[in-house]
Amino acid sequence: MSSQRGFLEGFSNAGILPTDSEELRLQKSLLIFATGLISFASMLWLFIYWQLGPQFSSTIPFVFQLLLVGNLVVYLKTLNFDAFRVIQLALFLFMPFVAQWSMGNFISASGVSLWALLAPIGAVLFIGPSQALAWFFAYIVFTALSGAFDYYLADSLTNTPMKVPTRTTVFFFALNFAGVSSIVFLLLRYSAIEKQKAQARLEEAHQQLQVEQERSERLLLNILPGSIAERLKNSNQTIADGFADISVMFVDIVNFTRIAEGLSPQQVFSMLNKIFSSFDELAEKFGLEKIKTIGDAYMVAGGLNDDCSNYTEALVDMALEMRDLLQRDFQVNHMHLEVRIGIGTGPVVAGVVGKKKFIYDLWGDTVNIASRITSEGVPGMVQVDEATYRRLKQRFDFHEPQTIYLKGKGNMVVHRAIGRKAA
Repeated sequence: MSSQRGFLEGFSNAGILPTDSEELRLQKSLLIFATGLISFASMLWLFIYWQLGPQFSSTIPFVFQLLLVGNLVVYLKTLNFDAFRVIQLALFLFMPFVAQWSMGNFISASGVSLWALLAPIGAVLFIGPSQALAWFFAYIVFTALSGAFDYYLADSLTNTPMKVPTRTTVFFFALNFAGVSSIVFLLLRYSAIEKQKAQARLEEAHQQLQVEQERSERLLLNILPGSIAERLKNSNQTIADGFADISVMFVDIVNFTRIAEGLSPQQVFSMLNKIFSSFDELAEKFGLEKIKTIGDAYMVAGGLNDDCSNYTEALVDMALEMRDLLQRDFQVNHMHLEVRIGIGTGPVVAGVVGKKKFIYDLWGDTVNIASRITSEGVPGMVQVDEATYRRLKQRFDFHEPQTIYLKGKGNMVVHRAIGRKAA
């Protein structure tokens, strides 16, 4: 049974190219399937004719079958589907009327011209509804001509002895109606099944596309802030924005180079991944935007989005919690690493750099100050610039101000945060 099903599927899929659209694949498959059905019906007719006796000519059904199969063979060699379907539909339309005319009138031929109805029905399935109108019109014209001939020749036919027995005529009437109805039903059923399969393939492809799109969205959001990712998707223009007030924080692992020298690459990666992943969770918790990691340094900013209005406070809260996390959670910080943390507040320029391996980055004096007070900081301390201190001094406790020397900046006053003021 499975081998028969495989043969039928292989036969109906013959001549289908990988580049064909779903609609064209269905049309090719339906027409080849219809050719097989009608060829089988023609063989059945031949067998019945031979069983009934020599008074029935089997020439026309036999020629019809040869033409159908011959046209199919030519198509499989040339793959010219347009010519193949026009010729097959013409055979479907014309040959039943030829058979009727050769046998006499509509009654004596048992309505064999009804088989020509497969041409306009097939045109709907194999070509399309609009083009099928011409085929239906041709079918009506041939039917009208046959009816007119039968009407005007009725008297002469009445005086002629009927060549076909009444029982045989009735039998073939039933056979013609049953045959045409069966083929129409099978074609429509086959078309519905194939369309369901095509719809299932489209839905599966759509689901896979949605999965890939969601994966791309997540990847993009891991690289860029949400609002920037949306702008990048909707526009090819350069993205560069100026912000009048942003708070920027750098976190630097103390003595990382010396510690990493004694570790394998996998151990270094595992150590950094645990620490930076915990920092990512804190950035999301406080509504801040991670910018990037640079080796053993971590950069985060507040004020780039609308997730947090008090972004400078949130940045200091995050810094203090990062420091405390590393001091107490040795599953994350099993190497007992310490960090330097520096925060600067002021204007920055932000934008997307590059076209392929792009990155969202910040530039400006504020970024430089935050980076430099981090490198000159004390391990375990959260060091902020004067602008950040003035904004937060009413809500946080700080150590006595310190004056440090920054290359290119000279002496600068910095403040080291202790924690939030007691209520």
